[in-house]
Amino acid sequence: MKSKKQKRVKITCYILLIVISITMLFPFFWMVRSAFMTNREITTVPIKWIPSRFSFDNFKEAFTKDSFGRYFLNSAVIVVVNMVGYILSSSFIAFGFSRLKFKGRNIWFALLLSTMMIPYTVLMIPQFLIWQSVGGYNTFLPLTVPCFFGTAFNVFLVKQFYSGIPKEYDEAALVDGANYFTIYAKIIMPMAKPALCTVGVFTFMNTWNDFMGPLLYLDDQKLKTVSLALQNFMGQHNSQWNLLMAVATVITIPMIAVYFAAQKYFIEGITFSGLKG
Repeated sequence: MKSKKQKRVKITCYILLIVISITMLFPFFWMVRSAFMTNREITTVPIKWIPSRFSFDNFKEAFTKDSFGRYFLNSAVIVVVNMVGYILSSSFIAFGFSRLKFKGRNIWFALLLSTMMIPYTVLMIPQFLIWQSVGGYNTFLPLTVPCFFGTAFNVFLVKQFYSGIPKEYDEAALVDGANYFTIYAKIIMPMAKPALCTVGVFTFMNTWNDFMGPLLYLDDQKLKTVSLALQNFMGQHNSQWNLLMAVATVITIPMIAVYFAAQKYFIEGITFSGLKG
């Protein structure tokens, strides 16, 4: 009787997982399918689920219409700088909070975490005015420099992982004559690959998909990113949905590739950092 009940629960869970998975994958399917259709096919009623013919004409037209190679390069530069900056700054700050003892450490950490409660919209105008006053407008500086000061979320994530590393490693290294920087660089950092990969994946996704930041600070067409470039296909009265979906499909590929490449470390980092649901 008990085994039958467990079997029913298991089957129900599988059905729910399948339904949720289909729901989550449907927008992706719609985007890819629309990338191979004409505008007329996309908007036709009744809905046409499969393209009449699979052609890469939309991709060719989209990438020859605008300087998308330049937009991809701009996004790639910002992403790489942000990933390096956030990984270095978050790991360094988290090391201080987790391994060093200093007066008011818990208070400072609580203040750092409290910044997560401040909405971005509150900081948007003051930050814009500051960057404009120092000549940072229409440059990559506002989109890259802040990453070298860390964020509360990334610091918290890495600190939680550091807390699971036994402090006996530190004590043994200190006895052998190592300083704290050596401990950080040669002991803690190599052991924290899962947490750092998690920070890298989150940073990649947030930066690659960032629309508001480039919209605020970049006005020069040569500096625009792929997220801003998608706007070129959306007009006030008419939108080129086929070209928009083609570009969106290509933009999605790097995110999928990065996730699968770092999947092992990403899941491990989420698990050991205490962020799993």
